[in-house]
Parts: sequence; structure tokens; C-alpha cells
Amino acid sequence: MFFEGNEIYGDDREHDRYLDAQFRGRTADPRDCGETFLPESGFYDVDRMGAHRETFAGLPVAGYRLLKGRATVDPALVAWPLHGCEMFEEADEDGYLSGLEDLLAVADGARIEAIVAPGISARHAPAVLAANAHRLPRLRSLFLGCTDPEYQISWITHADITPVLEAFPLLERLDVRGADGLELKPVRHSSLRILRFETGGLPEEVVRAIGESELPALEHVELWLGTAAYGGGATVNDLAGILGGTGLPALRRLGLRDSEIQDRVAAAVAAAPVVSRLEELSLAMGSLTDDGVEALLTGQPLTHLRRLDLHHHFVSEPMGERLRAALPEVEIDLSEPQDRRTGPYISVAE
Repeated sequence: MFFEGNEIYGDDREHDRYLDAQFRGRTADPRDCGETFLPESGFYDVDRMGAHRETFAGLPVAGYRLLKGRATVDPALVAWPLHGCEMFEEADEDGYLSGLEDLLAVADGARIEAIVAPGISARHAPAVLAANAHRLPRLRSLFLGCTDPEYQISWITHADITPVLEAFPLLERLDVRGADGLELKPVRHSSLRILRFETGGLPEEVVRAIGESELPALEHVELWLGTAAYGGGATVNDLAGILGGTGLPALRRLGLRDSEIQDRVAAAVAAAPVVSRLEELSLAMGSLTDDGVEALLTGQPLTHLRRLDLHHHFVSEPMGERLRAALPEVEIDLSEPQDRRTGPYISVAE
């Protein structure tokens, strides 16, 4: 079910139909961004009613009536916001503790499977959630920094997110928006299936930590690498652990997106051992040019891919045709071509 304001809809499709009728031409992408690679406009840009994406992990995000206890539902059927303060204030540890108590007063923590932590900062959410993991034994999906898209992504602050992976061994999905202050240490986690970072600049230490981790169940990795101007200092060398794939034996979807060194990333991917077992590859949202596509064409075969996502690019039409001719059975997204005369730039930075 979907809950919005004072209305209760039978399911999120019913709510979609209502919004489609009221806001024609501004339909949100109904797919789950953890099951494929979506354009950033599908879940980050303002859509329809001017709100950020209102589902997470295939579940509708609980609205006002549920959070105030004015309606009831099986807690496993919705994603629950963990508020630590007002939307445009920064929550401290006490704020998140209070927010957790408010949440558990209206929803049985033993039934909650998905939580989103909205607001301009999720710095204290991992520590509070980790300390209360025994009260959320079924938590499977967590989104840190799920805030309004009008708030610049580079302003969303974080701290060390390693504690949530250590405290929730059954966690299957972790999404993070923003990267200011973000930290991650190498971990072993046997349940995590989806790991996503939406950033304008992903710290290289976080990129290396992913490559140094043992994540045997991980199927989907999505990194918005960003620009050095906003903390995205990762080089091709920092990607070596991910591209080697030793700690990621189940990986099927790899997204190295929104990079200002996208041609170099493409060249590294073209020779990467992990690519042979991928079903989907995304090098979208970045500064990809003909040089990067040439590297893909002259590297290892990509004919086994089901989908190659390169949207938002600086690739010429002739090179795009060469790529399509070389991979006739692959679904290739070369949408959103950018003006090559203005110089390459990434899609999301601030």
C-alpha cells in the first residue's frame, strides 16, 4: 500500500495512476534502481509532485498517517523513515535515538525490513542503528541520506557507515546518497546483495574499501564516482579490487558512473577480469568520449552483456553506430548525448 498525506492507496501502482493523471508527462520511473541501472532523473531529480522517489527496495515509503499512528499496516510492507530532526536541520545522536523510539512506538521493530534515513545529514544514523540492531532483527534494506533532491547532493554529510554492516549480518541492501565525511572500512558480509553510492564525489578510500571487502552475495554495485572538486579522488588504481572481482564472486551488475575520468575507467574495464561474468555494465553519467568507446571495442568481448548503459556521454554518432554494430544483441543506452564542443562534464556533482 502507498500512504500519502490523508490518502491511502491500494498499492503504489494505484498511486502512480493518480499522479500520471494529475501530472501528465512527468511519470517517475517505476523500476527499482537496485535491480537495474536507471537514469538519475528516475530517482534523484524532482519528478511529478516535486518530491524525491517515494519507494525504496520495492516498498512504498511510509507517510504521515502511518508515522503518526493514524493508520496501521504490516510493518514489513513499507519502508520506514527514521527522522532525527526536521528535514533541513542536522540530526545528532540524541535526535536519532528519539526518532527511533517514535518509530518503534508505531511499528513493531521485529517486523521492519526497510528503513530510510532522510535529512541533510545521516552522520549519526549508523551508530544509533548499530547500537539498536537487536530491536530491528529483520532489517534487510537501508538508505542513508534519502533527502529532498532540491538539496544539493554534495551537502549531505555522513560518517563511518561500517557499523551498520557489522551490526546487521542479514542486511541485503545499502544505499547512500551524499559523501561528505563518508567512511568505510573493508568488511566481510555474507548477505549484502545491493550496494549503491549516489554522490558528486566518492572518496577513494571508500572505493578501495569496497574492493578489499569480501562480499560473496553482492550482485549489484553502483558507484557515482564524481569529480575531485567534490571529493571524488578515485583513480583507476583505486578500482583495481572491484575490477579484479576476487571478493565479489556473485557480481552481475557493475556501475562505475558519473566519472570525470570515464575514458580511463572504460579502458580499465575493457581488460578487467570481473567483466566476463557481468550481465549489465553502466559507464553512464560521465565524460565518456570516442576514446572510451574505442577502448571497449578493442578490449575483451562484451557480447555476453544483456545491457550496456552509457547515457549522458560525449560519443560521436559514427562511434555509437560502430558500437551497436559490434554488439547487435546487447541493449545499448546511448541516450542524452552532450555537446562535445562544450567539453566533457559529469551529470551530477553538486
